Amino acid sequence: MTTTFQVEVSREAENDVREIHNYIARDKKNAAANWVRKFQRKAQSLSYLPMRYEVVPEADSINRPWRHLGFGPYRIIYRVDGNRVRILRVIHGARLLDQEFFERLDRHGD
Repeated sequence: MTTTFQVEVSREAENDVREIHNYIARDKKNAAANWVRKFQRKAQSLSYLPMRYEVVPEADSINRPWRHLGFGPYRIIYRVDGNRVRILRVIHGARLLDQEFFERLDRHGD
């Protein structure tokens, strides 16, 4: 029997999604709405087998269990706690993650 995980989106990740939507909507309103729908489906897909995605390489080096899921040019960063998946951030894939980024996740990841 497969365990179903509850997926939650942090306030920071909700802000990220809103900002990405607004950026896309400047040129293409329909594409922006479509992107949000795809994000919601991708996020909900984490309710099944969330451990199938790798630990964020930068987080692994500092021994943090955060994982990421590629979504177009973006990365959905999340962690698994028991039967809960918490989406922490949605960032552009080219963004470099530094120590400060992870410290903010530690402080605001709940």
